[in-house]
Amino acid sequence: MTVEVWHPQAGRDYPRNWHELLKWFPDEGACLRYLERLRWRDGFVCRFCGTVGGDWWQMGDGLRRCAVCRFETSVTAGTILAGTRTPLMSWFAAVWYVVNQKQGVSALGLQRVLGLGTYRTAWTWLHKLRRAMVRPGRDLLDGAVEVDETLVGGVKPGKRGRGADGKALVVIAVERRDGGPGRVRMRRIPNASAEVLTDFVLDNVARGAEVHTDGWGGYNDVGKHRFKHFVTNISASGDPAHVVMPEVHRVASLLKRWLLGTHQGAVSHDQLDYYLDEFTFRFNRRRSRHRGLLFYRLLEGAVATDPHPYKALISESAA
Repeated sequence: MTVEVWHPQAGRDYPRNWHELLKWFPDEGACLRYLERLRWRDGFVCRFCGTVGGDWWQMGDGLRRCAVCRFETSVTAGTILAGTRTPLMSWFAAVWYVVNQKQGVSALGLQRVLGLGTYRTAWTWLHKLRRAMVRPGRDLLDGAVEVDETLVGGVKPGKRGRGADGKALVVIAVERRDGGPGRVRMRRIPNASAEVLTDFVLDNVARGAEVHTDGWGGYNDVGKHRFKHFVTNISASGDPAHVVMPEVHRVASLLKRWLLGTHQGAVSHDQLDYYLDEFTFRFNRRRSRHRGLLFYRLLEGAVATDPHPYKALISESAA
């Protein structure tokens, strides 16, 4: 059986430029209808009884009433847009601005561009959107994949290497592609133990792929899980690490440059995971011909992501 793959088209499924964005979304009704297309493209799903593709009634206030359980829901309920008091047109403008800035945006920059009333609002919006940037069930990396760890954080005295104090340890996997790196995956990890590193590879790399690592003992179990494990002893090879595994070191360098440039390095360890998600979202789509497709993908993620109210966001930062 052939499974039809959905490919959004510019000008049909997403706007091609700013002027088309304004034309498509002149009011709240147009924004709501677009979100309904994204969230229920394969048919209405009742979030109360779970009925898929069932009948429903359109209510006068924009809600849909399920014909099975009679409960009413809106397209934004249960998403990161739930409970927003700001017009959806402003949210759409924010998403467009975020995806069209290739190096990312700061909360202060978003506040200035959209004329938001407070820095807190801009900060909250950006963190909500970052949580919508990783699609559940995304495809695993394949082919030849380099895996290594890097330290993220300012220069501080004390222990160096994988256990350095005051820095976050991030593991990165990068596909090798002709002419440069392919897709990336990354995760903040508590340590570089075999259990942690093996779990990361299992979660992000397809079985049968080539996994290239250095000689660190934390990768010793990778070959036990149907991966073709290639180990290079960096010190014995005579070549520097960035020559032996060029793609993962290139990505690590770009990540650090991005954190220092766009965010001036002011990223707490507790929020780092979501900045890693943003970097991954941007990097994996860096060759996209249409920035509108990124707009489509981010809004698609927004209506598939659970609510993250401000209090929850700041509690994560303070954890």
